[in-house]
Amino acid sequence: MSTTTDPLAPVLAPTEFLDWQHPAVQSFAQDAAGDARDPTERAVRLYYAVRDGLQYEVFGQSLTREGLRASTILARGEGFCAHKSILYAAAARALGIPSRVAVGEVRNHLSSPRLQALVGGDLFVHWFASIHLEGRWLDVTPVFNGLLCRLYGLPPLEFDGTGHAKVHPYRDGAEMEFVTEHGAFDDVEYDHLIGLMRARHPGMFAADGIVPAPAPAPGLRR
Repeated sequence: MSTTTDPLAPVLAPTEFLDWQHPAVQSFAQDAAGDARDPTERAVRLYYAVRDGLQYEVFGQSLTREGLRASTILARGEGFCAHKSILYAAAARALGIPSRVAVGEVRNHLSSPRLQALVGGDLFVHWFASIHLEGRWLDVTPVFNGLLCRLYGLPPLEFDGTGHAKVHPYRDGAEMEFVTEHGAFDDVEYDHLIGLMRARHPGMFAADGIVPAPAPAPGLRR
């Protein structure tokens, strides 16, 4: 008797960080999908629920193991690329959509001077998600809120489920520049990926694993 193994089983399973069996993550995913039954439409609706439903914030965010679990991220309601991509990947699995967490390094045009001071320049370790739809993997970045983009005078990154939504547009046809890709992972390989971030951005790591608040501007008091 022969048995076959579903090659997509590992990218549908709950994990330490993509804890999609948590009731709150399941509820969030189902609410985002609404009455959609087509996987592509469900993935698109979920994209906007994460992109615009969670505030983009770097300062004060947790980089601990607990802080990078999808259920914790959802409860906090904010985060940056790592947090929002983890939540998207977990919620996609809750909807039966295979997903992975991917990491690269980019030159980030959506960065303020205080953020560049924190990370040490304009080259950022960047997290995104990869989902399996219609027999192929699509990279998606449900990170920069529509409101945030309007504040910066930039077009938001849209996703229609038929192609990648990975590289954020800038002004005059320019795009975010991917410099290096570190691969896609079935779960957050914490020591490896956080070690990468710590090596690239030591200023983001305080003793308690919380990204420090920015220093006050000269002449201002806390």
